[in-house]
Amino acid sequence: MTDPYREQFSTRYNDDQLTNHADFRAPQPPQRRVLLPVVLFVATCASTYMAQGLAFCLAIMVTLTAHELGHFLQAVRYRVPTSLPFFIPMPISPIGTMGAVIGMQAGMGNRRSLFDIAITGPLAGLVPALAFSAIGLQWSEVRPIENNAASLMLGEPLIFRLMAYWTFGPLPEGSDIMLHPVCFAGWVGIFITALNLFPIGQLDGGHILYALLRRTAHTVATVIFVLAAIGVFVLGYQSWTLMIFLLLMMGIKHPPTANDDMPLGVVRTVLGWVSLLFLFVGFTPTPFVF
Repeated sequence: MTDPYREQFSTRYNDDQLTNHADFRAPQPPQRRVLLPVVLFVATCASTYMAQGLAFCLAIMVTLTAHELGHFLQAVRYRVPTSLPFFIPMPISPIGTMGAVIGMQAGMGNRRSLFDIAITGPLAGLVPALAFSAIGLQWSEVRPIENNAASLMLGEPLIFRLMAYWTFGPLPEGSDIMLHPVCFAGWVGIFITALNLFPIGQLDGGHILYALLRRTAHTVATVIFVLAAIGVFVLGYQSWTLMIFLLLMMGIKHPPTANDDMPLGVVRTVLGWVSLLFLFVGFTPTPFVF
């Protein structure tokens, strides 16, 4: 997920300059912090290992790293100032992490570079997530459900449910799939990818939506945020309360780029809408049930 810095670029450009310099680039990118990203990466490796063991740790860290490197390498390609990925450890949780973010200078690049930077992360992370899900399902087992045993039940995104059905077929009554740690990491990767594709604010989906619709994206994002808040506070999904407040703090509206008039082209436009549709097959409102 990308998270543009709050500070706006100090130099102001008029419309003519932006037209003549559609690919505005910083002459000297700021020096990146290295120590903190490395410490957070090691801490996240430790927290994911403590949460589910070595196999899960390796699989989920590969998935998260692929996602963030997708953003980072595209930002380097377009010379948009960006930080190294900041991984977020979360020791007291079933998955040991809250994902990762990169810091990207707001108001730079253009509409096309924003799109490429935003969409490459989910696409790069989804590949290992689906691969680990498919491989992990082969290593998972169907077992009877023990009524008296405490367990963690996972919600089933549509794409994961289809993959499980393809692997095991209809499950016998009173049984469920005991996921291998690698498969669990794949499930987490699918879920995090879908969550990041919510078309609001500074999430990847918010960047993609702004690249597709420009200023109109503000209205769409506001409507989606209100619907999400209704789901949380009215329909009983209170576990998402923190997410609602985080989105509100980051901002629902997306800041403009240095050149919003840069055309995307047909391929990027179609790819953008298809990626946003992944939300419907990869997200589940009740990911964890104890």
